[in-house]
Order: sequence, then C-alpha cells, then structure tokens
Amino acid sequence: MESQNPQTSENLDSNPTSLSMDNLVHKVKSNLVFRSKWAELNGAMGDLGTYIPIVLALTLAKDLNLGTTLIFTGVYNMLTGAIYGIPLPVQPMKSIAAVAISDGPDFNIPEVMASGICTGAILLVLGASGLMQLVYKLMPLSVVRGIQLSQGLAFTMTAVKYIRKVQDFSKSKSEENRHWVGLDGLILAIVCACFIIVINGAGKERNERETSNVDDEERNMRSKRIKKTMANIPSAFIVFLLGVVLAFIRKPAVVKDIKFGPSSMEVVQFTSHAWKQGFIKGTIPQLPLSILNSVIAVCKLSSDLFPGKELSATSVSITVGLMNLVGCWFGAIPCCHGAGGLARQYKFGGRSGGCVAILGVAELVLGLVLGTFLVRILDWFPVGILGVLLLFAGIELAMTCRDTNSKGECFVMLICTAVSLVGSSAALGFVCGMVVHFLLKLRLYLFK
Repeated sequence: MESQNPQTSENLDSNPTSLSMDNLVHKVKSNLVFRSKWAELNGAMGDLGTYIPIVLALTLAKDLNLGTTLIFTGVYNMLTGAIYGIPLPVQPMKSIAAVAISDGPDFNIPEVMASGICTGAILLVLGASGLMQLVYKLMPLSVVRGIQLSQGLAFTMTAVKYIRKVQDFSKSKSEENRHWVGLDGLILAIVCACFIIVINGAGKERNERETSNVDDEERNMRSKRIKKTMANIPSAFIVFLLGVVLAFIRKPAVVKDIKFGPSSMEVVQFTSHAWKQGFIKGTIPQLPLSILNSVIAVCKLSSDLFPGKELSATSVSITVGLMNLVGCWFGAIPCCHGAGGLARQYKFGGRSGGCVAILGVAELVLGLVLGTFLVRILDWFPVGILGVLLLFAGIELAMTCRDTNSKGECFVMLICTAVSLVGSSAALGFVCGMVVHFLLKLRLYLFK
C-alpha cells in the first residue's frame, strides 16, 4: 500500500487542470503579498494626486457618476494587482478628460464613454493581434524616455500650479494666488512637502560606497536601521489622511448631510452623434497617448523598476481594452494604466500587486457605501496637498531617464520631451523623436 501512495500522488499532480489551478492560485497569492505593510499602504496613496482632480473635475463639470466610477476602478485595481503583481495603478484617460472639461456642452458623458469604448476596442485588437508587441520591440528606448520625461515634467508643473494657485476644477482653470495661511494655504503645502522630503529623501541610490573600517561599518549599520525605520513611515498616507481631516474641518456640515448607499447604475444611452464626436474629439488624440504611455512606457518602466517582472505589451494592451469595453457602457470613467502612476506608487513605497489591490478595495467600499455623495467631501479636500503628492511623483517619473548615457540618445530624448511639452501632445513628440532617431541612424550609416 505504501508503494502505491507516491504513484497516486504523482497521478494527481500530473492532472493539468489541478496543476494549472494550483499554480494560478499560488501566483495570485504571491502577487498580492505585501512586501512591507506600511510601505505598500503609503504607495497606494501615491497616485491620488492625479486620480482625484480628474475624477472630481468630470464629476462637477459633466455629472460623472462618481459612485459607479469608484466601483469599477476598484475592481480594475484589484484585478490588476492580482494579475501583474506590481503597483500598476488604474488611471483616468487624461486626453479624453481634458477634452470633456474644455469642450463645453458639445462633449458630455455619452461622448466621453463612446471615446473610451472606441479607444478600448482598438487597443484590444492591437493586443490580441500581436501588433502591440511588435511596436514595443521596435520602439527606441530614447523616445520612450522622452515621453516619460515630458510626462514627469508636466506632472511637476501641474503640481506647482496646484500648490501656488486656487483651482476651479469644474472649469479646469487656475484662479488667484493661494493665501499663505489657512487650511489650504501655502504654508500647509510647504510643511507637507518638507515632511515627505525628510521621510523619503531623494529616493534609493543605485550605488552605495562600501567601507571596511569597523567604525564605519557600525555607523553604516546604524544609518541603515534609521533609513529602514524612516522608509516604513507612510508619509503619503499620513499627508492624505491630514487632507481628509482638514476637508471635514473646512466644511463640518458635510457630516450631517452624509447619505449612505451606492448610486444607481444605468446603461449609457448613445446616439450616432455621440459615437462620431467621441471618436473624432476623444479617441484620436487619446490613442497615441494610450499606446505610448499606457502600454509601451509602462512595460519599459516595469523592467527598470522590477527586473525580471517586465510586462507583456500584448497583455497590458488587452487588459486596458477590456476595462473600457466593460465599464464605459455603465458610465465609469475611461481608464488606462500609466508610467506616471507606476512611478508614483513606486516612489511612495509600492512594491507588489497588493498596493493597488488595497486601493481597489478602498474605492469599491467607498463606491458602495457613499456613492456619489463622496464628491461633497472631496470638494473640500486641500488642493495644495494634492499638488504636493503629484510633485514628488512627477519627479520620480522624470528621474527614470537618468540612465540615458550616450549623447545621441539624450539628443533624441530631449527633442521628444520639448516637442511633447510645448506642443502639448505626446503623439507629436513621439513622431519628432522617431524622425530624429532614424536620421541619426542614417547619418551613422552614411558616414561610418
């Protein structure tokens, strides 16, 4: 009988269905395991500096269903963390949101959702056909770095604007200078920025000098212990909680008016005009940004930050496509992944899929418990604090370009960055960067 047990065990283990299911469960568990509880929680707050202003602006300006958006983005985040195992966040599609906010009454929720569905369908086809992986392999690293640098600098400039100026998100405009003193004043933002700098510093250095001297080694160990303790302090989470508390202090009446329960979920009604305007005004400008920043730049950045965990361009393209082909029909904001969001989560301590999964759980709970009423609270959240969170995240994204060593690569990267920033178009910067890259290659071929 004893001799049959190994055989029985072997037969069970050789069952492909059992093996695949066990492997899948093990992989999901591994992807969601926290590397450091407080660091992961801190990292989950890193992308709120872009998520909250965009969602809040669309809610105020276009009557976006905030409760439905929170439920869907919560589910997206949980699935993303389980699938990829890195802090890859789900973000609103910025170009579509910008068109909706600035285009007046001709671009409303049906047009926004039509844009998301069309963009998602194209990304799904590119991913499923394998064309996205081909684009990823052919894309010069210097062009990707240029896009990342322009996005990082754009974030930092927006962050400084949030800190210095009073914002009207419903009109997407900056107003008068922010007062120095107050519950949303400059001094508060500066103190929060200084707090994050003291706790997080400039980030982890790549090379640290080693010494053999005993005193230096002891000092080194003591310094490392202090750094480790500091790294476990959730600076971004503390700053975010401070903002929530201040929001209630600024508007105490919000507590009395709280209404519990999810908002009603309805299928969006589309017209031919909505599909046409959505594709022309929303999908066309969004598509290059999604391909470059949501797929290609994300895959490149994931290999930089997490060696051995490089994402597949095919997989990322398909997941972005599926998100929008499902959620947009019910009024959830068009979503994508982003290199900026990944850099922000990483900057504040995110190292696993559990980072975005816990954010997803929080969004899902808020969507089910508070629904659209949450916008009343976010409306009083100190914008200067959002600017501080966005500032450091943008710097982290821009700093990924420090590995560009050759003069030629720097030349292409900076041209791509300059055109993207001045022209306000990642697609235009990409085209110019590719042209300059191939011209340099041609010159090298002709004069070698």
